[in-house]
Amino acid sequence: MIFVTLEHILTHISFSIISIVIMIHLMNLLVYEIEGLHHSSEKGMIATFLSITGFLVIRWISSGHFPLSNLYESLIFLSWSFFIINRIPYFGNHKNNLSAITAPSAIFTQGFATSGLLTEMHQPAILVPALQSQWLMMHVSMMLLSYAALLCGSLLSVALIVITFRKNINDFLKKNHFFSLKKSIFFGEMEYLNEKGSVFKKTSFISFQNFYKYQLIQRLDYWSYRVISLGFTFLTIGILSGAVWANEAWGSYWNWDPKETWAFITWTVFAIYLHTRTNPKFQDQGTNSAFMASIGFLLIWICYFGINLLGIGFHSYGSFQLISN
Repeated sequence: MIFVTLEHILTHISFSIISIVIMIHLMNLLVYEIEGLHHSSEKGMIATFLSITGFLVIRWISSGHFPLSNLYESLIFLSWSFFIINRIPYFGNHKNNLSAITAPSAIFTQGFATSGLLTEMHQPAILVPALQSQWLMMHVSMMLLSYAALLCGSLLSVALIVITFRKNINDFLKKNHFFSLKKSIFFGEMEYLNEKGSVFKKTSFISFQNFYKYQLIQRLDYWSYRVISLGFTFLTIGILSGAVWANEAWGSYWNWDPKETWAFITWTVFAIYLHTRTNPKFQDQGTNSAFMASIGFLLIWICYFGINLLGIGFHSYGSFQLISN
């Protein structure tokens, strides 16, 4: 009973803190950035990470096995993985901008985990025979860490596409004198000529905006590539360890199970992303690789949620009753 109470308290604490962190990010985005609030949000991310870590440790002690046996536990572990990804920039002494992606992702997964849909899974259960293996921790943790990293990297790529297309649209409109035509129609040609001098005064400001957008695009491309590279490494380790586990449990390394098939499709898409990202032939169009990452974002959710909810194949115990990877 004491373990259940502690788990309940820690999940509510972590959910409340991460909600405040998201509100701080919205304030900085919609109003203006306050340095003190930025530091507070980082402290909130750390406090949430410690709360979820405490939950996982307590769950491990109370259940007697690593907490990755059902959908509820895997979602909590996925939230914990987002906070691990959030700490990556600190290893290189970089300014951390990933919390704008990881915080909403964490609150989404944790909110679904604590919803009424998964109430029956809140109580620890005995592992089914297929999950009673030392490969459980290795395989499933690597897969969930890869999902967290690939989801964050893909969202950064989506942001890159949005900003790039907005920039291209603005450049197209300026190149075709769209704003000049608009002003001549609604304000009159004479008024536009009188205001022409003020346009030149704003040239330096426009150049600064373009330079800022260029820097932002470069930063998004930089971090999406590195986070996806890390996630791809985790995914490769997870698939290989899963193949070894499958050979022990089912007598074959690969069975083209729906879960295995979609994991392989996801791996292939992100392999193509890494190829297009590093191939000089594709460097002129920076959005080519970002589009592949966007496709990968959808494939991850199909691989993680879609196949599990259908409850088909060898991983049928990974449905709403139990989840494997």
